Amino acid sequence: MSHAYVAFDLGAESGRAMLAVLRGQTLELQEVHRFANVPQLLPSGYHWSLTEIWRNLVEGLRKCGELARQQNVELVSLGVDTWGVDFGLIGRSGQLLGLPFVYRDPRHLPAYEKALTAVGRETIYDATGIQFMPINSLYQLVAQHDSEPALVEHAAALLFMPDLLHYFFSGRAVNEATIASTSQMVDVHTGKWAVNLIKALGLPHHFLGSIVPAGTVIGDLREAVAREANVPMMRVTAPASHDTASAVAAVPVDTQHTPNWAYISSGTWSLMGAEIDAPIVSEAARQANFTNERGVADRIRLLRNIAGLWLVQECRRDFARRGQSFDYAELTRLAQEAEPFRTIVDPGHAPFATPGDMPAKIAAFARETGQPEPTTPGQFVRCCLESLAMRYRQTLEDLEEVLGRRMEVVHIVGGGGQNTLLNQMASDAMARPVIVGPYEATAIGNALTQAMGIGDVRDLAHLREIVRNSFKPVTYQPRDPDAFTKQYERYINLTRARG
Repeated sequence: MSHAYVAFDLGAESGRAMLAVLRGQTLELQEVHRFANVPQLLPSGYHWSLTEIWRNLVEGLRKCGELARQQNVELVSLGVDTWGVDFGLIGRSGQLLGLPFVYRDPRHLPAYEKALTAVGRETIYDATGIQFMPINSLYQLVAQHDSEPALVEHAAALLFMPDLLHYFFSGRAVNEATIASTSQMVDVHTGKWAVNLIKALGLPHHFLGSIVPAGTVIGDLREAVAREANVPMMRVTAPASHDTASAVAAVPVDTQHTPNWAYISSGTWSLMGAEIDAPIVSEAARQANFTNERGVADRIRLLRNIAGLWLVQECRRDFARRGQSFDYAELTRLAQEAEPFRTIVDPGHAPFATPGDMPAKIAAFARETGQPEPTTPGQFVRCCLESLAMRYRQTLEDLEEVLGRRMEVVHIVGGGGQNTLLNQMASDAMARPVIVGPYEATAIGNALTQAMGIGDVRDLAHLREIVRNSFKPVTYQPRDPDAFTKQYERYINLTRARG
């Protein structure tokens, strides 16, 4: 009987339960349950609706169980991947000590500034090798300790979002390595907690537990959950619990034949980088703000976090609030028809990172930089997509400088790969072939990393061979790279002028 895996893939906008069936050397993937993941603004700040997430995970597990019975396949394991950095605290009795904060909560910025002043950027980067962002767990922990120190002092475990959900499923509290590495609290060289750095910031660390590699079998599903979901007992296996780590694992590259390749995991965030053997914590890497995160098989993901389709998503939400409802395909068509390079923005501009009023923020950026303001949905979306493609080019140039070698091809995986206009813009902007797919790379990597833990997949190379056997990518070749090259200096000047 074929083995089946339940891959829970949670993003900042939605979550899915996917049933992955491994049939020999191919994988079949089906979306079984999808739900909105909407943070709530409570008196204490922005929080994730954790009980609603959990309710949907159990419902997704129930539906996966039904489908597995219909297909006569054996459910053997489940695992969760999510976005990075956010966490919950567990008390000594096993209770959750408050709802996890959302990384975009405004309290994290002053904590970030406080931490940098206290110990310095060089000290933090040398210890962790992680990109500086106010959203990082290290600064969230500073903010939590400043606002409610009793919660931190009495915590028995700090669990990142997938760790927390694995705890709900299994009753066992562990930290998986790829998600822990996003926190800026892990030693970049050893993969263990950077205790000296945490102490230097005046933070306790007694709640930091064992860090386990991707593919670790955490334990058995709790009987109460199995009964509620009407599924047989199965294993709870930590995949590459950071969604980008799972997505990168599923890049369908044959590294023996293509050693110089870059990737973009495209979604709300675009995470762009290369997979390397050992971390790079050089002055050039720090100045370029690259992060060294852990991947499957202890590979290092040298990457930069880029504000990806977040800008488009926020524009779409604003249009809807104003009575103009568009799906993403309509917005892409309108952007295709809009005038090229009318307005360019810096996707990393700080005000763009917070929710709400995105078109007004883009218009303000245009005014401040002497550009025409977008006025139509198509103009706004084209501005976002062209600017993102420029950011890809800038990141590729920085990446090649840090690595000292040229990337031959760029793989785009994840849901953002369905935006064909952005794919072509990316190929033109970078003047490289862009290979797109699979769109469901995160869920695929999640399931196949679980299969590594169970023993159905030998190693990372075998995992990628299965992906190549199962999903056919689409290749984009540069059509008009000169058009982007002519505008690139304009983009660079805009970003430099704004620091």
